[in-house]
Amino acid sequence: MSQVFDLLIVGGGVTGSALLYLTSKYTDIKHVGMLEKYAAPARVNSLHSNNSQTLHCGDIETNYSLEKALKVQRAARMVENYATVQPDIDHLIFRYPKMVLGVGANECQQLRERFEMLSPHYPRLKLLELDDIAGIEPAVATTNGRPRTEEIVALGSENEYTAVNFEALARSFVRQARRCEGTEVEVHYNTRAHHIKQDGELFTVDTGEAKFQARSIVVCAGGHSLQLAHDLGYGHHFSVLPVAGSYYFTPQVLRGKVYTVQNDKLPFAAIHGDPDVMVPGKTRWGPTALVLPVLERYNWETLKDFLRVFRFDRKVWDVLYDLLKVKDIRNYILKNFLFEIPILRRGLFLKDARKIVPDLKYKDLKFAHHVGGIRPQLIDKDNRKLMMGEAKIDTGVGAIFNMTPSPGATCCLENAEVDMRSVAEFLGATVDEEQFAKDLLVNDQRHEGKDLPSHIISGADAA
Repeated sequence: MSQVFDLLIVGGGVTGSALLYLTSKYTDIKHVGMLEKYAAPARVNSLHSNNSQTLHCGDIETNYSLEKALKVQRAARMVENYATVQPDIDHLIFRYPKMVLGVGANECQQLRERFEMLSPHYPRLKLLELDDIAGIEPAVATTNGRPRTEEIVALGSENEYTAVNFEALARSFVRQARRCEGTEVEVHYNTRAHHIKQDGELFTVDTGEAKFQARSIVVCAGGHSLQLAHDLGYGHHFSVLPVAGSYYFTPQVLRGKVYTVQNDKLPFAAIHGDPDVMVPGKTRWGPTALVLPVLERYNWETLKDFLRVFRFDRKVWDVLYDLLKVKDIRNYILKNFLFEIPILRRGLFLKDARKIVPDLKYKDLKFAHHVGGIRPQLIDKDNRKLMMGEAKIDTGVGAIFNMTPSPGATCCLENAEVDMRSVAEFLGATVDEEQFAKDLLVNDQRHEGKDLPSHIISGADAA
């Protein structure tokens, strides 16, 4: 503890590493550190195999309002603006066709109406009829060599950046942060933050083997962020509901990403098929959604951490009971539980996947072992509801806790921008607005207070 960091970031996934890069590159904060529990960045949910690898732009996500879609579009452009000027661009960001598919009269009408709403803001977005779909994704538009009989329509585009290796992106952020002049950057791997306490104006992070002090701290550790927030007395009215996603592989039957229309009654992603940027010659299908009592997928040592933040009580039960009362959610939960049973899962999942590719065969579908991560959904116990979208606690006293970015890793730089500005204001530091806008922004839009994500909990409300 001989040195004191101006900013200490806990968690080296794509969210934490993005903040490391932004503060090192665009502020005059002098001493920035990052603690990562594993031996390299992005070994949990940002790992290439643990997410959908999608650069969400808001155009094919049917559960987004126009306001949400445009916010997501801005976040995606920031990632694209960064990645496309890096020397290792071919390892970071990828072009694939993309579309959201409507099947049946109701879904097709929904997509036609959505196109009218979105097209002024998405000039590359096209309304795709059967023949157009066949030209991009033949396996989607045909069955047994003939056009599909049910009505289908899609919204999509053919020549945009649509996929990101977020693991590689996190490593790139760390490399570039270390090259920034004028800022001392320290990254400590194999260093897990066990506890945080506040001593006067400084925060102390205890790793068991060492202690680190900082004037400000930002925690980007998924469900573990809430556990650390509890150390400082914040977020006790939240409980974590970890939702795991699993995937399946087939031979390559899709050229690009094909999403399906979201059921508004379900708080989980609808099935889609994608290329896997690290597994050529395959199409990856999913995700399923299964509640698991762990904070990291395939790491049962985090069971005890889950029990600390689940904090089961009558309020949590009321939220879960209200969810189970909804027929669509109840059936969805049961079906996704069956998706995990080896003997049953292929046949059950095949039925859903055939909505996209009707001729998909049972023998083609293989469960993707050790693929898929955990999304720590928050339960707001005071308001008795499951929170959708991002969740962040900004204490107002120099400590910020990020738990669930939305839509996932796409908003890593935008989330980091919000935190960068908050930390800079707290420390009395300045942001190089001109260079930041030139490098990363489509326009010079900034996150002022009115633009903060809907689930940021600030100051006294966070306690």
